[in-house]
Amino acid sequence: MSALAGRFPRYRMMGVDVDVIQMRDLNALIGESVVQREKWVFAHHNPHGIYTYHHNATFRALFARATVAHIDGMMLILVGRILGLPVTREDRTTYVDWVHPLMANATAHGWRVFFVGGKPGVGDKAAAILREAHSGLIIEVAHGYFDTTPDGAANQDVLRRMHEFRTDVLMVGMGMPRQEKWILENLDQLDVPSILPCGACMDFVAGEIPQPPAWMWRTGLAWVHRFAAEPRRLWKRYLVEPWFLSYLILRDLPERRFKRFKRQ
Repeated sequence: MSALAGRFPRYRMMGVDVDVIQMRDLNALIGESVVQREKWVFAHHNPHGIYTYHHNATFRALFARATVAHIDGMMLILVGRILGLPVTREDRTTYVDWVHPLMANATAHGWRVFFVGGKPGVGDKAAAILREAHSGLIIEVAHGYFDTTPDGAANQDVLRRMHEFRTDVLMVGMGMPRQEKWILENLDQLDVPSILPCGACMDFVAGEIPQPPAWMWRTGLAWVHRFAAEPRRLWKRYLVEPWFLSYLILRDLPERRFKRFKRQ
């Protein structure tokens, strides 16, 4: 059971448990975990993640150990509204919106942030941009192109660096489901309070992936921009996976449509 059971609404939709929690509360919880030195995993659900959840046992295992599974994706807000869930736009936190408020909090409270992921050089570029935007930010990075065999020398070196850095907030950006698999395999060795799988967050910060206009993020159309930018990599995510997600939505509709979900 989650360490936060009962503190925030949790509902079941599309076969997954979703925490209805806003950005300000996520930041407060990270601060709580850092102060108490409690190891909490801040996972998130988006459409690709829900598809992966239903097709990858390791991914599901990580969510079973997660403290929070917040909403990252307007599609989930829209589906929740259709199914009768009391959710709003403010209940969706995506890293494009969250990264700077998170870094501002880290700077204000002296949290030590370690990012692992991305191609060599991308994390360093993103860290430099974040340091410039948030004077005093303490951040270290390691690229994600290493042998992640848990007992391997390269993996153990990354873990050692995190430990010696005295990491408070660990951001893992290796893409789904690789980042979740890495966190799960190393969770017991990680001496870190707050652990956040963050996908392509730092690629966006570094400008490696063009950011959609703000209105596309607000309206849930950011996927159109991303698909246009990376069609070869994302065609399955946006052209195939939605069919399975549609099945999950239709499966929920008869029982859930005009009444509030039972709290899990």
